[in-house]
Amino acid sequence: METRETSAIRPVDIHPVRYDHPDAVTLDALVQQEYARRYGDGDITPLDPGMFLPPHGLYLIAYEGDRPLATGGWRAQEDAAEGYAAGDAEIKRMFVLPEARGRGLARKILAALEADARAAGRSRMVLETGTKQPEALELYASSGYVPVTKFGLYRTYDDSRCLAKPLVGGLPPA
Repeated sequence: METRETSAIRPVDIHPVRYDHPDAVTLDALVQQEYARRYGDGDITPLDPGMFLPPHGLYLIAYEGDRPLATGGWRAQEDAAEGYAAGDAEIKRMFVLPEARGRGLARKILAALEADARAAGRSRMVLETGTKQPEALELYASSGYVPVTKFGLYRTYDDSRCLAKPLVGGLPPA
């Protein structure tokens, strides 16, 4: 999977990479700093590179030349004890470098993740974000995501928001 967008500066290419790729590790450290700045701590959700391997997941990085600008991934997630449903694909680590924001990169990565999860047979895309990320909440709402019953590690946190979007016809289950 590769998509290309032309920016005012240079073309941006979106490439699949392993979650433990050096550029993914660098961007993950930056998103953790962003979480710590906004919430006082990073995301403690256990993640493993194997979670993002096709056909059970995918991890993407948007590059401008050889410079990584944005990232995002999905992983299959069906643990009913954690509040997930059969067929769920969970978005993780959506992040755009501050200097690259406003260029539509998050929206491009999100669309590519949705298409890949749909092609892998997933029926619903889910994600968890927080109230201190208003730009993320706006992106997801404008992309068709709606609030659902909380799931995952942060489901008991007051500032946590869980959203979902069907990848096939119908509304996401609450």
